Amino acid sequence: MISGGYQGKILRVNLTNEDVKVENINEEWAKKYIGGRGYGTRIMLKEVDPNIDPLSEENKVIIATGPLDGTLAPSSGRVTVITKGALNGAIACSNAGGHFGPALKQTGYDMIILEGKAKEPVYLWINKGKVEIRYAKHLWKKPVDETDKLMREETHPEAETMAIGPAGEKLSLIADVMFNGHRASGRTGVGAVVGSKNLKGIAVRGNLGVNVADSEKFMEAVYETRDLLSKDSFSGGGAALYGTAMLVNVINSIGGFPTRNAQDAYFPEAEKISGETLRDKNLIRNAGCAECPIGCGRVTEIREGKYKGEHGAGPEYESIWAFGAMCSISDLNAVIMANYLCDRYGLDTISAGSTVACAMDLYENGFMPKDDVPFPLNFGSGDALVESIKLMGEQKGKLGKLLAQGSYRLAEHYGHPELSMSVKKQEFPAYDPRAIKGIGLEYATSNRGACHVRGYTIAAEVLGKVDRLKYEGKAELTKTFQDLTAALDSTGICLFTTFGLGGKDIASLYSAATGFKCDEKEFMKIGERIWNLEKLFNLKAGFTRKDDTLPHRILKEPIKTGPSRGEIEELDKMLDDYYKIRGWGKDGVPTKEKLEELELSELK
Repeated sequence: MISGGYQGKILRVNLTNEDVKVENINEEWAKKYIGGRGYGTRIMLKEVDPNIDPLSEENKVIIATGPLDGTLAPSSGRVTVITKGALNGAIACSNAGGHFGPALKQTGYDMIILEGKAKEPVYLWINKGKVEIRYAKHLWKKPVDETDKLMREETHPEAETMAIGPAGEKLSLIADVMFNGHRASGRTGVGAVVGSKNLKGIAVRGNLGVNVADSEKFMEAVYETRDLLSKDSFSGGGAALYGTAMLVNVINSIGGFPTRNAQDAYFPEAEKISGETLRDKNLIRNAGCAECPIGCGRVTEIREGKYKGEHGAGPEYESIWAFGAMCSISDLNAVIMANYLCDRYGLDTISAGSTVACAMDLYENGFMPKDDVPFPLNFGSGDALVESIKLMGEQKGKLGKLLAQGSYRLAEHYGHPELSMSVKKQEFPAYDPRAIKGIGLEYATSNRGACHVRGYTIAAEVLGKVDRLKYEGKAELTKTFQDLTAALDSTGICLFTTFGLGGKDIASLYSAATGFKCDEKEFMKIGERIWNLEKLFNLKAGFTRKDDTLPHRILKEPIKTGPSRGEIEELDKMLDDYYKIRGWGKDGVPTKEKLEELELSELK
């Protein structure tokens, strides 16, 4: 019997017939998949055909917490959106911070399963366990920040909110889901799936606590882990001082900062868009998520120029890169404005910036007819960036509609898909695989398309002691980080805790909270099980080894300048080794023996 960590209840809402049911957590599944990402993916495999159209009524959206959400565990404020992604049809598990996850837990539910499609726009109001489906025609077409404000006014000023913006309503394939107005579940187009269900958002407010199985051991683990985080140079220092944007100068200094749609990997003007410059010129205050001792969030404002007076959250490192170096833009105010706009429209910033960079590449190469482009789309133009984001968010004109579908479809439309810096149609993030070998393997094998937070090898390859340019050992390194992150995401703990904590530390928190016996070895095995679970979904959806690759530019075009000049990524040197270490065949399919070992045989 579950004795702690979980509330033990799942809320199932059918939007088609407005039927609301409460179900019990499956204890066996909780032990095998923890919660959040793992448990949600198991539901998807049981209830959703991996071959459906992700924007069809048959798809489901799961909003899930983990057993550490709502407890005193450090950085335990995460919430995960699980569905079949709109961007590429792969399994989509998108994680966000803030306070929504713990608040949902405090209503008495561990997760919400959303089914069907509402006849007209609606939002959910969950107040101390009571559920209302409210009509939301008046909220449709409104930006995320205004929607957040209005939902609080209509429900309760202390409510925590989830919402989509106009991008999700218009089914943009790079739309995200926003929590509390500024914390994003980005990547994979999860916002489009929510929009396809005519769901504008969810507001939650609860007053229930979360019990833990062994309070004495749990608090010991809490104090120990908080102490470890305070002593780490990232979680206890740089992240609080400069936010994630501290990485701008760090990654650029090694020549791993993709620039000009990855034509290069060194941006000479990086200092102008760095975390240090952001702090000096734009920072209002730091911000933290629930129970966060790090406080890497930023609240900022633009204090000069044409966007003077605008304010909001961020930008984070990835957003600065996407709107900055990737588009060869050094105007920090334009970068910040693009970030604000994406938050309001509900657009994924990595995909949005990379898509604009792709458009600039197409434009400068003469691949886009002049009639398709309402203004010059040159690299380095902050004006072009901001106007492109507006077109994208509102889907104005031919270009706006194309931009809203991401870089792959944009480049494919103009006959040059090789100019999309994407894997499985999803744009890669702010680390160049040519300069950091392991992250390239992570991009290629990530179950949701190119992604850094599915296995953050950067912690070892750049911020640690592993040689970033060597291929040896990168397969094992990637697998280790992927398995750890899969388990971590399922607990409700933030990825940034892994800078100061290891699997042993997180397992001690999880075990004390739930009462489930779990050491580091078992915790990592659960992560491996979840990774393979996601892989099985993708195999059933039609993904094969050929999808585990990287953009042509990364494989064939050497870096031109900077400390990593001359480097390319030789993926094949690592891929076979990775499959072998995972216990998969050379075709990338888990072997019968591996599935038996992970207790997944019945799902093959």
